[in-house]
Amino acid sequence: MNVKIGKGPLNNGQVRIISSKSDGHRSLIAAALAEEESVLFVDGWSDDMEATMRCLKGLGAELYKEPSGIEVVPIPRNAGGKAVLDCGESGSTLRFLLPVASALGKNALFEGKGRLPERPIGILLEEMEQHGCKANNDHLPVELEGKLQSGVYTLPGNVSSQFITGLLFALPILEGNSEIRLTTDIESKGYIDMTLKTLKTFGVEVKETEHGWIIPGGQKYQGPRMRFAEGDWSNAAFWLVAGAIHGSIGCQGLDMESPQGDRAIVSLLEEFGAESKIILNQVTMTHKEMKGIRIDASQIPDLVPILCVAAAAAECKTEIYNAGRLRIKESDRLAAMAECMKKIGVEVEEKPDGIIITGGCNPPAGEIVIDSHNDHRIVMAMAIAAVSLGVELTIEGADAVNKSYPSFFLELQKLGGVVDVL
Repeated sequence: MNVKIGKGPLNNGQVRIISSKSDGHRSLIAAALAEEESVLFVDGWSDDMEATMRCLKGLGAELYKEPSGIEVVPIPRNAGGKAVLDCGESGSTLRFLLPVASALGKNALFEGKGRLPERPIGILLEEMEQHGCKANNDHLPVELEGKLQSGVYTLPGNVSSQFITGLLFALPILEGNSEIRLTTDIESKGYIDMTLKTLKTFGVEVKETEHGWIIPGGQKYQGPRMRFAEGDWSNAAFWLVAGAIHGSIGCQGLDMESPQGDRAIVSLLEEFGAESKIILNQVTMTHKEMKGIRIDASQIPDLVPILCVAAAAAECKTEIYNAGRLRIKESDRLAAMAECMKKIGVEVEEKPDGIIITGGCNPPAGEIVIDSHNDHRIVMAMAIAAVSLGVELTIEGADAVNKSYPSFFLELQKLGGVVDVL
C-alpha cells in the first residue's frame, strides 16, 4: 500500500494510545506458561502480537481473541513433541520463544519473513547449545532439538535485550538454578525492566546481581486471572513529537511509572524546548521554540526515527549517538532515516553508530517519494515529518505500520491529517 500525505499541520487534539506490543508479548508468554487460565485485555492489535499468539498456539496453548481481550489457556505441562513456529517479522516473538520452546522440551522449527532471517540470533543459540539444546542453523529457518538445562549463561548486554528476556522467561521453569552473566553494559534496559515487572506479576522470583541475574529453578507462573496491557510509549512518541513541533497534542492511556524506556520521549522533548503537561494518564506536548541537543540512544533505539524528525524542527544541530544497533532492525534505520530526511531537504550526516541532523527543512520541487524499507517506524516517522514540517510526500509500502500500529493512519486523519491511499 502506498499513501500520499498532505503537508498541512495537524489540529490540536488527543489520541487514545493503543496497548504496548512489548507488554503484550510478555503478558501473553507469561500467561501461556502459567498454571491457570487468564484473560489479557488489549486495546489495539498488531501483526507482531498475532505472531506471538500464533507461536504460543504452536507450543500447545489455546488462545481465543475476543473484541476486548484474549483468553489464554496455558501450555500443557507435557508439552513435548514437534512444532512449526511462524514468527512473521517479529524479532520479539523469535528471540523470546527460542529459549522457552527449548525449556519446554519442544522440538521446533522457527520460521520468519522480511528481514527477520537476517537479524542475529547466533549468540543466543550458541549459549543455548552449551546447555542441552541443538540448533541446525545460526539464523532462520532454524530447527531446535533437545531440552534446555539450567546453569550459567553468559551474554553481552549490548547486542539484544530480547536474548536476555527470552532466557528470563525460560530459566525459572527448569529444574536447577541458573544465572545470567553479562559481559558488557546493558542497552535497552527498559525492556528488561518490563520483563522483570511481568515476571514479578506472575509470581516468578529473579534476583539481580552486579553483572546480571540469578534465577531459581522449579518455579511456577502464578498469574492474575485478568491483566490489562500498558499503553505504548513507543507509539505515543510520534504524536508527542507532532505536538512539540506544531500546536498541542495529548496522548491518553499512558502509565507514568511504566518501565518502558521510551517514556524518555517526554524528557527529551522538554530538553529540546517543548512544553509538557501531565494529568493522570495523559501527556500533552505543546510547541515551543526548539533547539538541538545531544541524545544517547543506547537505551531508546526505537525512538531514533521520530527523534530525527524532532531534530529537523529544532535550531542548530542534533547528534544522536550510541545507535549502531539500529542497523540490524527491520531496516538499517540509520541509513533509511538519513536517506528519507535528505529527500525532504534536511541536512544529515550519517555516522557508523549515529546520525547528525541540522535543523531546517527545504524540500525540493516536484514529487517526493519515500521508500519505507518495509519498516513500520520509518513509515510513521515520515508521515509525522510530512504534516509537521510541511512536506507533501508519498510513502511506498506504508502498510508496514500493521506490524505495530494498524490504526496509525486513522488517528492521523482524526487529527486533520490528509491521507490518500494510492
